[in-house]
Amino acid sequence: MTNAPSRLNLDSAALVSNWHALAAMSGSAACGAAIKADGYGLGAMQIVSRLADAGCRDFFVATWAEAEPLASFGVSVSVLHGVREEDLAQAGAGGARPVLNTVNQIARWKQAGGGSCDVMVDTGMNRLGVSVDDIAAGLLDGLQVETLMSHLACADQDHAMNERQRMAFAALAGRTGARRMSLANSAGIALGESYAFDLTRPGIALYGGVPRPEFAGVIRQVVTPEAQILQRRHVPAGASVGYNATFTTTRDTQVAILNLGYADGYFRGFSGTGAALFEERQLPVLGRVSMDLIAIDVSTAPELAEGDWVALDYGLPVAAAASGMSQYELLTGLGERFQRCWTVS
Repeated sequence: MTNAPSRLNLDSAALVSNWHALAAMSGSAACGAAIKADGYGLGAMQIVSRLADAGCRDFFVATWAEAEPLASFGVSVSVLHGVREEDLAQAGAGGARPVLNTVNQIARWKQAGGGSCDVMVDTGMNRLGVSVDDIAAGLLDGLQVETLMSHLACADQDHAMNERQRMAFAALAGRTGARRMSLANSAGIALGESYAFDLTRPGIALYGGVPRPEFAGVIRQVVTPEAQILQRRHVPAGASVGYNATFTTTRDTQVAILNLGYADGYFRGFSGTGAALFEERQLPVLGRVSMDLIAIDVSTAPELAEGDWVALDYGLPVAAAASGMSQYELLTGLGERFQRCWTVS
Protein backbone atom coordinates (compact mmCIF):
# COMPACT_ATOMS: atom_id res chain seq x y z
CA MET A 1 0.00 0.00 0.00
CA THR A 2 1.39 3.39 -0.99
CA ASN A 3 0.56 6.83 0.43
CA ALA A 4 -0.84 5.25 3.59
CA PRO A 5 -1.05 7.43 6.72
CA SER A 6 0.94 4.81 8.66
CA ARG A 7 4.09 2.94 7.77
CA LEU A 8 6.62 0.49 9.12
CA ASN A 9 10.21 1.65 8.87
CA LEU A 10 12.08 -1.65 8.43
CA ASP A 11 15.85 -1.62 8.85
CA SER A 12 17.57 -3.99 6.40
CA ALA A 13 20.99 -3.51 7.97
CA ALA A 14 19.65 -4.36 11.43
CA LEU A 15 17.98 -7.52 10.13
CA VAL A 16 21.20 -8.73 8.49
CA SER A 17 23.26 -7.73 11.53
CA ASN A 18 20.97 -9.76 13.77
CA TRP A 19 21.32 -12.83 11.56
CA HIS A 20 25.12 -12.53 11.54
CA ALA A 21 25.13 -12.18 15.34
CA LEU A 22 22.93 -15.27 15.75
CA ALA A 23 25.05 -17.19 13.26
CA ALA A 24 28.18 -16.35 15.26
CA MET A 25 26.48 -17.47 18.49
CA SER A 26 25.51 -20.73 16.75
CA GLY A 27 29.18 -21.73 16.54
CA SER A 28 29.84 -24.38 13.92
CA ALA A 29 26.12 -24.97 13.31
CA ALA A 30 24.39 -23.46 10.29
CA CYS A 31 21.98 -20.66 11.12
CA GLY A 32 18.58 -20.61 9.45
CA ALA A 33 15.61 -18.28 9.77
CA ALA A 34 11.98 -18.78 10.80
CA ILE A 35 9.86 -16.67 8.46
CA LYS A 36 6.39 -18.03 9.25
CA ALA A 37 3.43 -15.65 9.58
CA ASP A 38 4.78 -13.65 6.63
CA GLY A 39 8.14 -13.10 8.25
CA TYR A 40 6.58 -12.39 11.67
CA GLY A 41 4.45 -9.75 9.99
CA LEU A 42 7.25 -7.87 8.25
CA GLY A 43 7.17 -9.50 4.80
CA ALA A 44 8.64 -12.96 4.19
CA MET A 45 9.80 -12.41 0.62
CA GLN A 46 11.67 -9.24 1.52
CA ILE A 47 13.31 -11.04 4.45
CA VAL A 48 14.34 -14.09 2.41
CA SER A 49 15.86 -11.84 -0.25
CA ARG A 50 17.99 -10.01 2.29
CA LEU A 51 19.02 -12.99 4.39
CA ALA A 52 19.79 -15.18 1.37
CA ASP A 53 22.14 -12.45 0.14
CA ALA A 54 23.75 -12.50 3.60
CA GLY A 55 24.34 -16.27 3.38
CA CYS A 56 21.29 -17.85 5.03
CA ARG A 57 20.20 -21.04 3.27
CA ASP A 58 17.57 -22.62 5.54
CA PHE A 59 14.12 -21.09 6.01
CA PHE A 60 11.10 -22.30 7.97
CA VAL A 61 7.42 -21.55 7.34
CA ALA A 62 4.26 -22.93 8.95
CA THR A 63 2.11 -23.87 5.93
CA TRP A 64 2.38 -24.74 2.27
CA ALA A 65 0.64 -21.49 1.31
CA GLU A 66 3.55 -19.67 2.98
CA ALA A 67 6.08 -21.81 1.10
CA GLU A 68 4.67 -21.29 -2.39
CA PRO A 69 5.94 -17.72 -3.05
CA LEU A 70 9.48 -18.67 -2.00
CA ALA A 71 10.14 -21.26 -4.72
CA SER A 72 12.10 -18.83 -6.90
CA PHE A 73 14.76 -18.02 -4.30
CA GLY A 74 16.70 -21.28 -4.59
CA VAL A 75 16.92 -21.82 -0.83
CA SER A 76 15.88 -24.67 1.45
CA VAL A 77 12.34 -24.22 2.77
CA SER A 78 10.82 -26.47 5.45
CA VAL A 79 7.08 -26.51 6.18
CA LEU A 80 6.73 -26.94 9.93
CA HIS A 81 3.13 -28.18 10.00
CA GLY A 82 3.89 -31.20 7.86
CA VAL A 83 1.72 -32.56 5.08
CA ARG A 84 -2.03 -33.12 4.90
CA GLU A 85 -3.76 -35.01 2.08
CA GLU A 86 -4.60 -31.61 0.59
CA ASP A 87 -0.89 -30.68 0.50
CA LEU A 88 0.49 -33.75 -1.28
CA ALA A 89 0.47 -32.36 -4.81
CA GLN A 90 2.38 -29.24 -3.81
CA ALA A 91 4.69 -31.14 -1.48
CA GLY A 92 5.47 -33.70 -4.16
CA ALA A 93 6.53 -30.96 -6.58
CA GLY A 94 9.69 -30.55 -4.52
CA GLY A 95 9.76 -26.81 -3.85
CA ALA A 96 9.88 -27.35 -0.10
CA ARG A 97 10.20 -30.17 2.44
CA PRO A 98 7.53 -31.21 4.91
CA VAL A 99 8.43 -31.44 8.58
CA LEU A 100 6.57 -34.64 9.42
CA ASN A 101 4.99 -34.45 12.88
CA THR A 102 2.73 -37.46 13.30
CA VAL A 103 2.61 -41.18 12.59
CA ASN A 104 -0.15 -40.51 10.05
CA GLN A 105 1.88 -37.85 8.26
CA ILE A 106 4.83 -40.24 7.98
CA ALA A 107 2.59 -42.99 6.57
CA ARG A 108 1.03 -40.52 4.14
CA TRP A 109 4.44 -39.34 2.95
CA LYS A 110 5.73 -42.89 2.49
CA GLN A 111 2.60 -43.93 0.59
CA ALA A 112 2.98 -40.92 -1.72
CA GLY A 113 6.49 -41.98 -2.66
CA GLY A 114 8.48 -40.35 0.10
CA GLY A 115 11.31 -38.10 -0.87
CA SER A 116 13.40 -35.78 1.19
CA CYS A 117 11.69 -34.64 4.40
CA ASP A 118 12.33 -33.33 7.87
CA VAL A 119 10.93 -34.89 11.03
CA MET A 120 9.88 -33.30 14.33
CA VAL A 121 10.38 -35.35 17.49
CA ASP A 122 8.71 -34.42 20.77
CA THR A 123 11.21 -34.21 23.62
CA GLY A 124 8.78 -32.90 26.22
CA MET A 125 6.84 -29.92 24.88
CA ASN A 126 3.82 -32.08 24.00
CA ARG A 127 2.80 -29.93 21.09
CA LEU A 128 3.94 -31.39 17.75
CA GLY A 129 6.22 -34.32 17.00
CA VAL A 130 6.53 -38.08 16.99
CA SER A 131 7.69 -39.84 20.13
CA VAL A 132 11.20 -41.03 20.94
CA ASP A 133 9.72 -44.50 21.46
CA ASP A 134 8.21 -44.52 17.97
CA ILE A 135 11.59 -43.63 16.51
CA ALA A 136 13.24 -46.43 18.50
CA ALA A 137 10.61 -48.83 17.09
CA GLY A 138 11.66 -47.99 13.53
CA LEU A 139 9.02 -45.40 12.54
CA LEU A 140 11.50 -43.52 10.37
CA ASP A 141 12.90 -46.57 8.59
CA GLY A 142 12.90 -46.02 4.85
CA LEU A 143 12.52 -42.23 5.12
CA GLN A 144 14.99 -39.84 3.53
CA VAL A 145 15.34 -37.50 6.51
CA GLU A 146 17.25 -34.29 5.90
CA THR A 147 16.80 -32.73 9.36
CA LEU A 148 15.62 -34.25 12.62
CA MET A 149 14.36 -31.45 14.84
CA SER A 150 12.74 -30.78 18.16
CA HIS A 151 11.55 -27.61 19.90
CA LEU A 152 12.46 -26.15 23.28
CA ALA A 153 9.52 -25.28 25.53
CA CYS A 154 11.26 -23.01 28.07
CA ALA A 155 14.38 -21.65 26.39
CA ASP A 156 13.56 -18.06 27.35
CA GLN A 157 13.90 -19.09 31.02
CA ASP A 158 16.61 -20.76 33.08
CA HIS A 159 14.53 -23.90 33.44
CA ALA A 160 15.57 -27.49 34.15
CA MET A 161 13.46 -28.62 31.21
CA ASN A 162 15.98 -27.12 28.77
CA GLU A 163 18.69 -29.60 29.70
CA ARG A 164 16.24 -32.50 29.86
CA GLN A 165 15.14 -31.77 26.32
CA ARG A 166 18.70 -31.32 25.08
CA MET A 167 19.78 -34.65 26.52
CA ALA A 168 16.75 -36.48 25.12
CA PHE A 169 17.43 -35.02 21.70
CA ALA A 170 21.18 -35.69 21.83
CA ALA A 171 20.45 -39.36 22.59
CA LEU A 172 18.94 -39.67 19.10
CA ALA A 173 22.21 -38.84 17.34
CA GLY A 174 23.06 -41.54 14.80
CA ARG A 175 19.80 -43.43 15.33
CA THR A 176 17.65 -42.03 12.52
CA GLY A 177 19.78 -41.58 9.42
CA ALA A 178 19.05 -37.85 9.47
CA ARG A 179 21.76 -35.74 7.86
CA ARG A 180 21.35 -32.93 10.41
CA MET A 181 19.88 -32.29 13.85
CA SER A 182 18.24 -29.02 14.93
CA LEU A 183 16.93 -27.95 18.35
CA ALA A 184 17.64 -24.29 19.14
CA ASN A 185 15.26 -21.42 18.44
CA SER A 186 16.31 -17.81 19.13
CA ALA A 187 16.42 -18.23 22.91
CA GLY A 188 17.96 -21.67 22.57
CA ILE A 189 20.96 -20.19 20.74
CA ALA A 190 21.76 -18.19 23.87
CA LEU A 191 21.85 -21.35 25.99
CA GLY A 192 25.19 -22.32 24.47
CA GLU A 193 26.74 -24.28 21.62
CA SER A 194 25.66 -27.65 23.05
CA TYR A 195 22.10 -26.67 22.06
CA ALA A 196 23.04 -25.72 18.49
CA PHE A 197 23.64 -29.23 17.06
CA ASP A 198 23.90 -28.85 13.23
CA LEU A 199 21.34 -26.14 12.51
CA THR A 200 19.68 -23.36 14.54
CA ARG A 201 16.28 -21.87 13.74
CA PRO A 202 16.05 -18.29 15.08
CA GLY A 203 12.86 -16.30 14.68
CA ILE A 204 11.99 -13.47 17.07
CA ALA A 205 15.60 -12.32 17.59
CA LEU A 206 16.06 -11.79 13.85
CA TYR A 207 13.35 -9.14 13.98
CA GLY A 208 14.54 -7.26 17.05
CA GLY A 209 13.12 -9.42 19.82
CA VAL A 210 15.18 -10.00 22.96
CA PRO A 211 13.97 -13.30 24.48
CA ARG A 212 16.95 -13.65 26.85
CA PRO A 213 19.29 -11.16 28.58
CA GLU A 214 22.27 -12.46 26.59
CA PHE A 215 20.87 -10.67 23.52
CA ALA A 216 20.73 -7.21 25.11
CA GLY A 217 23.05 -4.88 23.23
CA VAL A 218 23.55 -7.51 20.51
CA ILE A 219 20.17 -7.60 18.77
CA ARG A 220 19.15 -4.41 16.96
CA GLN A 221 15.64 -3.03 16.50
CA VAL A 222 14.30 -3.81 13.02
CA VAL A 223 10.78 -2.35 12.93
CA THR A 224 9.59 1.12 13.89
CA PRO A 225 5.93 2.01 13.27
CA GLU A 226 5.33 5.58 12.16
CA ALA A 227 2.06 7.47 11.82
CA GLN A 228 0.94 10.77 10.40
CA ILE A 229 -0.68 13.48 12.51
CA LEU A 230 -4.32 13.84 11.51
CA GLN A 231 -5.07 16.80 13.77
CA ARG A 232 -3.33 18.97 16.36
CA ARG A 233 -5.55 20.47 19.01
CA HIS A 234 -5.45 22.47 22.24
CA VAL A 235 -7.06 20.68 25.20
CA PRO A 236 -7.62 22.86 28.28
CA ALA A 237 -6.86 21.74 31.82
CA GLY A 238 -9.59 19.56 33.28
CA ALA A 239 -10.81 18.14 29.94
CA SER A 240 -10.84 14.44 29.08
CA VAL A 241 -9.28 12.75 26.05
CA GLY A 242 -10.65 9.68 24.28
CA TYR A 243 -13.17 6.95 25.02
CA ASN A 244 -14.58 6.55 28.53
CA ALA A 245 -12.76 9.69 29.71
CA THR A 246 -9.97 7.61 31.23
CA PHE A 247 -7.51 10.52 30.99
CA THR A 248 -8.08 14.06 32.16
CA THR A 249 -5.57 16.84 31.60
CA THR A 250 -4.09 18.57 34.63
CA ARG A 251 -2.81 21.50 32.55
CA ASP A 252 -3.41 23.04 29.17
CA THR A 253 -2.11 20.38 26.76
CA GLN A 254 -1.24 20.24 23.08
CA VAL A 255 -2.57 16.97 21.68
CA ALA A 256 -1.94 15.31 18.33
CA ILE A 257 -4.28 12.67 16.92
CA LEU A 258 -2.49 9.95 14.94
CA ASN A 259 -3.72 7.67 12.16
CA LEU A 260 -3.12 4.53 14.19
CA GLY A 261 -5.05 2.19 16.48
CA TYR A 262 -5.67 -1.36 17.60
CA ALA A 263 -6.93 -2.33 14.12
CA ASP A 264 -3.34 -1.77 13.01
CA GLY A 265 -1.88 -3.83 15.85
CA TYR A 266 -1.15 -0.88 18.15
CA PHE A 267 -3.04 -2.61 20.93
CA ARG A 268 -5.24 -1.18 23.67
CA GLY A 269 -2.58 -2.26 26.14
CA PHE A 270 -0.66 0.85 25.09
CA SER A 271 -3.48 3.05 26.49
CA GLY A 272 -1.80 5.46 28.87
CA THR A 273 1.48 3.52 28.73
CA GLY A 274 2.77 3.85 25.16
CA ALA A 275 4.64 6.78 23.63
CA ALA A 276 5.66 8.30 20.34
CA LEU A 277 9.13 9.68 19.67
CA PHE A 278 10.18 12.87 17.96
CA GLU A 279 13.83 13.95 17.89
CA GLU A 280 14.49 11.97 21.10
CA ARG A 281 11.53 13.52 22.88
CA GLN A 282 8.95 11.12 24.33
CA LEU A 283 5.36 12.02 23.53
CA PRO A 284 3.07 9.98 25.85
CA VAL A 285 -0.11 8.28 24.63
CA LEU A 286 -3.10 9.92 26.32
CA GLY A 287 -6.21 7.94 27.19
CA ARG A 288 -7.56 4.92 25.35
CA VAL A 289 -6.16 3.54 22.13
CA SER A 290 -9.15 3.29 19.80
CA MET A 291 -9.61 1.28 16.62
CA ASP A 292 -8.02 3.74 14.20
CA LEU A 293 -6.73 6.63 16.32
CA ILE A 294 -4.53 7.49 19.27
CA ALA A 295 -3.85 10.77 21.05
CA ILE A 296 -0.36 11.85 22.11
CA ASP A 297 0.91 14.78 24.15
CA VAL A 298 2.90 17.08 21.84
CA SER A 299 3.27 19.98 24.27
CA THR A 300 7.07 19.58 24.10
CA ALA A 301 7.07 19.51 20.29
CA PRO A 302 5.57 22.83 19.14
CA GLU A 303 6.97 22.33 15.62
CA LEU A 304 4.76 19.29 14.93
CA ALA A 305 1.70 19.97 12.79
CA GLU A 306 -1.02 18.22 10.82
CA GLY A 307 0.55 15.97 8.18
CA ASP A 308 3.84 15.47 10.02
CA TRP A 309 5.10 11.99 10.90
CA VAL A 310 6.09 10.65 14.30
CA ALA A 311 7.61 7.31 15.26
CA LEU A 312 6.22 5.03 17.94
CA ASP A 313 8.47 3.87 20.77
CA TYR A 314 8.56 0.22 19.68
CA GLY A 315 11.72 -1.39 20.96
CA LEU A 316 10.20 -4.83 21.50
CA PRO A 317 11.21 -5.58 25.12
CA VAL A 318 10.12 -2.11 26.30
CA ALA A 319 6.95 -2.14 24.19
CA ALA A 320 6.04 -5.60 25.52
CA ALA A 321 6.40 -4.38 29.10
CA ALA A 322 4.33 -1.27 28.35
CA SER A 323 1.49 -3.09 26.59
CA GLY A 324 1.34 -6.41 28.41
CA MET A 325 1.65 -8.19 25.05
CA SER A 326 4.42 -10.61 24.10
CA GLN A 327 7.14 -9.50 21.71
CA TYR A 328 5.77 -12.05 19.23
CA GLU A 329 2.27 -10.54 19.33
CA LEU A 330 3.65 -7.05 18.83
CA LEU A 331 5.31 -8.15 15.58
CA THR A 332 2.73 -10.50 14.11
CA GLY A 333 -0.15 -8.16 14.96
CA LEU A 334 1.12 -5.32 12.77
CA GLY A 335 -1.68 -4.84 10.25
CA GLU A 336 -1.96 -4.56 6.50
CA ARG A 337 -2.75 -0.84 6.57
CA PHE A 338 0.90 -0.07 7.26
CA GLN A 339 3.02 0.69 4.23
CA ARG A 340 6.17 -1.42 4.67
CA CYS A 341 9.28 0.60 3.86
CA TRP A 342 12.67 -1.14 3.89
CA THR A 343 15.65 1.11 4.48
CA VAL A 344 19.38 0.66 4.94
CA SER A 345 20.96 2.28 7.99
